Amino acid sequence: MQVDELLKPFPIKEFHPFPRALLGPGAHEMIGPEALKIGFRKTLVMTSGLRGTDIVHKIVESLKYHGIEVVVYDKVESNPKDYNVMDAVTMYRENSCDSFVSIGGGSSHDACKGARVSVAHDGRNVNEFEGFNKSENPKNPPHIAVSTTAGTGSETSWAYVITDTTTDPDNPHKYVAFDDYSVTTLAIDDPVLYYDCPIDYTAQCGFDVLAHASEPYVSRLNFQPSLGNALHAIRLTSNHLRQAVWNGQDLPGREGMMYAQYIAAQAFNSGGLGIIHSISHAVSAFYDTHHGLNNAIALPRVWAFNMPVCYDRFADIAEVMGIDTHGMTKPQAADAALAGAIRLLRDVGIPERFVDVNEDSYSKNRLGQGPTKFYENAKVIKGDAADVDRITNHVLGDACTPGNAKECTFETVRPVVEHSMTGDLDDLLS
Repeated sequence: MQVDELLKPFPIKEFHPFPRALLGPGAHEMIGPEALKIGFRKTLVMTSGLRGTDIVHKIVESLKYHGIEVVVYDKVESNPKDYNVMDAVTMYRENSCDSFVSIGGGSSHDACKGARVSVAHDGRNVNEFEGFNKSENPKNPPHIAVSTTAGTGSETSWAYVITDTTTDPDNPHKYVAFDDYSVTTLAIDDPVLYYDCPIDYTAQCGFDVLAHASEPYVSRLNFQPSLGNALHAIRLTSNHLRQAVWNGQDLPGREGMMYAQYIAAQAFNSGGLGIIHSISHAVSAFYDTHHGLNNAIALPRVWAFNMPVCYDRFADIAEVMGIDTHGMTKPQAADAALAGAIRLLRDVGIPERFVDVNEDSYSKNRLGQGPTKFYENAKVIKGDAADVDRITNHVLGDACTPGNAKECTFETVRPVVEHSMTGDLDDLLS
């Protein structure tokens, strides 16, 4: 059953599973004993490499100290590609591994989840599992996910996102797979590991959290068990993101964002997402830009688009953002929430339009460096009419779109995409 089918005829909503988790300072030091407890003997570590830090080395050495053999695949890319997944699957099978560890942010965790599903199906290509619960074998290898960013929450969710590089080179495709069997065995979130996260990357990941929290709160799924988590994650993000960005060694700031990202993911896990994520997936499909950055740019536009159908929910968001809404009407409070989000985006130094993103915009920029010939011509985000059209079409086919608060058509979504490309955020406040 697809989400768009589920929304229309059935009042029944599904609560998806969470993994066991260890959260807090020092949690990563438990990985060796925990891996032994789960039954790891020879594990494949999947990571982007986290070069410039010693995080991978410390975790690998901890596993080895506890008698676990380790094979390392350290070539996971931002917006993980299907070939990253399949290369890791080949390495896993050739080395007769029995388990996985992912170290990093959403890219490492997502690629690892896809690899586990592929391994469980005799190495079938990961792209075959796009969609909802497409895997058939519940017995895939155990997986410990160690997070080094406060962003995606992939270590606790049933979703993973992969870029399909086998499609038409003029129409690249990034998709979400939702699969209960992809949920990790153990999540480890340790805010001490976030200390090395760059300033801009911390900010962008923080807006991924804000998107994860706000979208289920206004989603058409209206999943009641998700609403409290969603609001509290917004509150935590509003309270802690600025400090985490500008004083990265501040433990309360890092720990606050750790909890924000974790419970925001638990909110969307069953509460759904919307077109903030759909726009982000589309832009990164065409330009290989950072997911959190894309969410940050799209978020104010999508909030403004959705507000007319749920002013009351956005008024609630304003309140948990710390805005004094006393004496305001619901629409006025909703407008104040939008202004608060724009203030936060500016306070943490994120570009405000997609056409403002260039090779100097952020440290993880991959413009023009993608895996196929297509990306050589994608060194600058055009934002022209053709660009807006193709991104809008990608949005309408995204698995997150059916949950959006407001009905989405090409005619209604195109202006949102266009404004994200070239519009002035101050226009939304007038």
